[in-house]
Amino acid sequence: MPTPSFDAIIIGGGVNGLACAGRLAQAGQKVLVLDAADTPGGGALTAEFAPGYRVDGLAHLVTHLDARMLAALKPEGHGLEWAVGSMATTALSSDGGHLTLNGAYGENVQGLDEDEAQRWAALRGRLLRHTEILRPLREITPPLPGKGGGKGNLLALGRAGLNLRRLGREDMQEFLRMILINVHDVVQEDLTDDRLRGLLAFDATLGTFLGPRSPNSLFLLWHRLSGDAGRIRWPRGGMGALASALAEAVRAAGAELRCAARVDRVLSDGDRATGVRLESGEEIAARCVISTANPRTTFLDLLGARQVETGLVRRLNNIRMRGTAAKLHLALKGAPDFRGADLRHRLVIAPSSDTVENAFNHIKYGEFSPAPVMEITCPTAHDSGFAPDGHHVLSIVAQYAPYSLRGGWEAGRDALQAAILKQLEAHAPGIGELVTAVELLTPADIAARHGLVGGSWHQGDLAVEQMLFMRPAVGIARYATPMPGLWLAGAGSHPGGGISGTAGWNAANEILGAA
Repeated sequence: MPTPSFDAIIIGGGVNGLACAGRLAQAGQKVLVLDAADTPGGGALTAEFAPGYRVDGLAHLVTHLDARMLAALKPEGHGLEWAVGSMATTALSSDGGHLTLNGAYGENVQGLDEDEAQRWAALRGRLLRHTEILRPLREITPPLPGKGGGKGNLLALGRAGLNLRRLGREDMQEFLRMILINVHDVVQEDLTDDRLRGLLAFDATLGTFLGPRSPNSLFLLWHRLSGDAGRIRWPRGGMGALASALAEAVRAAGAELRCAARVDRVLSDGDRATGVRLESGEEIAARCVISTANPRTTFLDLLGARQVETGLVRRLNNIRMRGTAAKLHLALKGAPDFRGADLRHRLVIAPSSDTVENAFNHIKYGEFSPAPVMEITCPTAHDSGFAPDGHHVLSIVAQYAPYSLRGGWEAGRDALQAAILKQLEAHAPGIGELVTAVELLTPADIAARHGLVGGSWHQGDLAVEQMLFMRPAVGIARYATPMPGLWLAGAGSHPGGGISGTAGWNAANEILGAA
């Protein structure tokens, strides 16, 4: 290989890749970001799906953006504007008796009687107190059992321990009891309103291969709340506008971004990564290579299985990556009426915890749910640039749908689309007559379009046994890898997926500490 042209090459220009690039560039490193797509952003993209109609193509809400990244890169100075700073959530009811949570995950709720409102306030307060224990752990390199892993990590562990002690004896005992409990049991114990129970069950299992009765499912609700206390934001211009602003901030920091540049191979010299080769045949040398691609893809495809020891190959192949969510985009010639619900809200169809569990049951057998639960956003309620005047678009995440459908998706695609539309029709009568264009992305489509193995948005199931020092696998859970010069910085690493940038920022800190 020639003399390195860069200190670091980052494979993937999603939010994690941009976060990592920005951190390294601001520290004075010469950084190159390579992305296979025509624009950076990864899962944060906005694209036309029918003539004149645009939508957020994968992720469509912001819940976890890393505060360190925002403070350092200042994307607001590069065009980022929040159309919604705190989006309300409405749990839809087919009879129009909706429930609306306002503020940071239901600071106040419309539609509950006084007794249930008090029960909810008590449960919400407990969940947020428990989340405070876990939040510092997001921003550290996962410590190995019995080891702190550095001064900064020890401080974060200390903060987590202090937060636990501050709970008081009863709350601490409750936290320890709830660590491995399922969300269904919690909502059944603490709440009586099925709409609220269904919403919490949905939020705890969204994008996971879990049902509300699955062990550890409450942990995933804590994970959701650990981002910004459950607050939801949406950028003006869509998720692609967020990616564009971050990309400009990274360029301003001194990093170089190249799109339509697919990496074909991670190059090595002996036992050290030395650069990359593009599909075009171009080779670029660097002192280190950082991959935000799926860990299995990184090692087995880009590096090559022959370069990886047998035990690690086995662990990589054992990572569970099971996509459960489909994405449906609708172009409408008028505004849908969800029985009076505000289209500016996040809309959720999950009538009860049992409904979510029944939807989950089908995926165990390679089937999709005939009554899917779903999350709906309407970008045109906030921004006129997504459809012609008077027209609207809906972005819908529906589950459960398997990556590998029994009988195949060629035969099952129309049936899944019909099932989703039937659910929508029950909650917004007449919506079918407004539809002018449809795009359905099954988990298999999402895998093919975005390079997400198994259709898993998180590059690996979010589950207790695949988190912290076990994410993505033992031996590669601290961003460094057994191949010197090769690092991981994607959603497959701690703390997991979502549009956050945390894994990328954490990885950059480790790289700088090792320099």
